[in-house]
Amino acid sequence: MAAGVSRKISAASARAHTRKSKQSTSLQLPSSMFKTMLVVFFTGFMAWVYQATQPPPPKICGSADGPPVTSPRIKLTDGRHLAYKEHGVPKDKAKYKIVFVHGFDCCRHDAVIATDLSPDIVESLGVYIVSFDRPGYGESDPNPKQTVKSLALDIEQLADQLGLGSKFYVVGFSMGGQVVWTCLKYIPHRLAGASLIAPVVNYWWPGFPSNLSKEAYLQQFPADQWTLRVAHYAPWLTYWWNTQKWFPACSVIALSPAILSKQDLQLMEKRSSRKEYEAVARQQGEFESLHRDLMIGFGSWEFDPMDLENPFPNNEGSVHLWHGDEDGMVPVTLQRYIAQQLPWIKYHEIAGAGHLFPHADGMVDSILKALLIGESSQTEA
Repeated sequence: MAAGVSRKISAASARAHTRKSKQSTSLQLPSSMFKTMLVVFFTGFMAWVYQATQPPPPKICGSADGPPVTSPRIKLTDGRHLAYKEHGVPKDKAKYKIVFVHGFDCCRHDAVIATDLSPDIVESLGVYIVSFDRPGYGESDPNPKQTVKSLALDIEQLADQLGLGSKFYVVGFSMGGQVVWTCLKYIPHRLAGASLIAPVVNYWWPGFPSNLSKEAYLQQFPADQWTLRVAHYAPWLTYWWNTQKWFPACSVIALSPAILSKQDLQLMEKRSSRKEYEAVARQQGEFESLHRDLMIGFGSWEFDPMDLENPFPNNEGSVHLWHGDEDGMVPVTLQRYIAQQLPWIKYHEIAGAGHLFPHADGMVDSILKALLIGESSQTEA
């Protein structure tokens, strides 16, 4: 009996031991596999994130795989090239010399103050205008080290190499209008006068009351709010955000008509000729043109435009800001506030006008006559 009992106990123990071994093994294998899979997944995810946030290299004009150089260019002190286009009377006969700064997703051909200016005014006043491709646009080399200040210095070098003299005028439209603030900050001694036409604002400029900037910011489409938020708070995600397909894209980049006013839609017909050169703006890649524009324009600025002092204290020149009261891209409320904070700015608000109002008949004539000879406009609100 004892032996029998002993055998039964041994068998039971053996079976229990076997079950424990199997249970132990069944628990250990999934645990180690799960940890391994987690590590692999995390590594793969981080690799994907890194890859997704890295923009492709730009296709530099004149390089083996880049577009050809078709326009005159100057060489800047850092080795970059700046492409330009001249309009109006020859500069050696000009009385007024103007540097025009184009807007977002545009190029040197989008010089509205030259293309829409009456020939009579060009000749009678002796107007010379040079438009240029901002870095990364058109045929100008990208500037990976671009800052708020650097473009103002590029403009100064352009003027010097073209022999525009000790002083010249600067006019900017939309995002180019925003650039004029940097000229007023960094090269005011070189300016004879300036005009900002529907200039883009940075909602994070500290001079704006928080409730006012928030109200204006929330007027943008949600997709545009996110685009600007990413550009400001996480610029390293700008390329990914503007190329991903999960969420709606930026309205301006997508060329959505939803952001245009009634007047803008009517004026689009006048811009139909853009189709001939529309692709030129982005031909070196969207990151060094559109995306860098967003990162610079809506990033943390080195100064607040509302802290600027009058560059013409003796009335030897003037600064003008033009805006439409139905602009769907740049809220007019912020321009009104800027004009209140800077009483030396001559503010012109156009009733019923959208963002593209410079293309309206006679508008450019009014803008330039106000800047060059101080003639008041009859089209203001």
